[in-house]
Amino acid sequence: MSSSLTVPRVSTRSVLSTLVVLLASVPLIYVFIHSGQLSLSQWSNLWSARLPGLLFNTLSLAILVAVGSFVLGVSSAWLITRREFIGRRLATWLMILPLTIPTYVFAHIYTSLTEREGWLGLLWAGIFGEDVPNPELYNVFGAAFVLSIAGFSYVFLLVSDALTRSRVDIEEAARLHGLTPRQVFWKVSLPMLRPAIAAGLALVVLHVLSDFGAVSMLRYQTFTLSIYLQMSGRFDLQAAAGLSLVLVALSLTFLILERFFRDRQRYYSAAQAQRTKRRAATKVELTFIWGWLGLITTFAFALPVAWMLVWTWEAWQQSLISEEFWGYVQNSLIISVAAATLATVAALPVALFHARLRNKISQGYLHMASIGFVLPGPVIALGILSFVLSMLPWIYGTMFVLLLAMLIRFLPLAVQAQEASVQQLSPSLEEAGRSLGATPWENLRRIVIPVLRTGLVSAWVLVFIDTLKELPATLLLRPTGFDTLPVRIWVEASEEMLELAAPSALMLMLGTLPVLWFLMRQHDAATK
Repeated sequence: MSSSLTVPRVSTRSVLSTLVVLLASVPLIYVFIHSGQLSLSQWSNLWSARLPGLLFNTLSLAILVAVGSFVLGVSSAWLITRREFIGRRLATWLMILPLTIPTYVFAHIYTSLTEREGWLGLLWAGIFGEDVPNPELYNVFGAAFVLSIAGFSYVFLLVSDALTRSRVDIEEAARLHGLTPRQVFWKVSLPMLRPAIAAGLALVVLHVLSDFGAVSMLRYQTFTLSIYLQMSGRFDLQAAAGLSLVLVALSLTFLILERFFRDRQRYYSAAQAQRTKRRAATKVELTFIWGWLGLITTFAFALPVAWMLVWTWEAWQQSLISEEFWGYVQNSLIISVAAATLATVAALPVALFHARLRNKISQGYLHMASIGFVLPGPVIALGILSFVLSMLPWIYGTMFVLLLAMLIRFLPLAVQAQEASVQQLSPSLEEAGRSLGATPWENLRRIVIPVLRTGLVSAWVLVFIDTLKELPATLLLRPTGFDTLPVRIWVEASEEMLELAAPSALMLMLGTLPVLWFLMRQHDAATK
């Protein structure tokens, strides 16, 4: 026990890790500082006027989205992993493709589709008549629908992976004891999937708590939207910090509870246990499978993509895709490439530091570097803005401030992607290099980086994709005149200029496709 608390000797790796962790902690530190400046009367007014409603709205939305993602993710994963049918590989892709579409794009598209002149609005009027009002999306159920079809893929990925690794002998034993297939699912199969379901729903709920784009376009008041309005409208940093502190506490509480209950549900499988074998689907089952998966695909991918293609074609015909549009694409690429490169470089010493020590200090560094995972974009923007205004006012309004926010926001992705690869780096390789007279930098260039190449590339791609889609931090911190694709979608959607928003949305979706290659590669490796 005492050895795990031993302070490591000072080295370049430990110094760099400390600097990265301190940088990652800046937003949270400044949120605490500003919220601490609120008086008791201000806290009381905040509680009586805002917090109960925001808590109710945010938690209600999180619960509804969790239920929706559970139904969509678990059902689709079960059908694809337990049945062999024509097009099963395609079906897997179709369940993951919604990840390429940002939530604010989903929100904008479906508000357009459900208007009286929209595709779904016309279909609704044709079925139910002109006198029946169209479904309303500007409420908790509309927001839950959008976020469910945007996030269920996380549950699908984790549950399908768990199902391919699960044992079937326990299920067969249950059937031999007289349980019906439905009873086997609810009493045996589903409980064994609890860890995977919990992990998937954790990702979904954290995305709900931090989502800004969808709730803002649907005008549904949650913590993130209120924080943004306090900063952009009133420039009240203290009130925004108070709301941010409550949101951070809510996210951390959820993470702790999720980890606690998941750790109490551990299921082990023997190395030689019989693995899942997919049974060939009957004609009736095939009809049901493609009917259900086709319905999910229609709303989660096909309709949004069709909308983007139609309106992009309209924009092309009207010559609206001008040099200005390609300038937005260039801005998005510049900030995404720079942020991905910085995050990949900054995550490397943290991952190496933890891999070599494996003690409480390195574990603490790992957790501190992951602060951006539980801080929504507006909260990080608030912390960075407060830090810059008080310590570095001369860089306010520059690209460096935006890059700093992106680095902290997506550093956890880079750390997690590299940590797995670091486990493959044997300490003996570095020791052999040092024994042959190599300097630390030569070891890094000639031994460490070649071994970690896959993890470094994965980290870079993941950060690049998420930076490409980031909206709130870019809105608050971008230099004057520096518009990106998400910003243009935001602006043009608010002005209902569909033919201008569609090309930006389509470019974002196409730019996100590379991440699917990594997800599918990992998924295929798990199912072999």
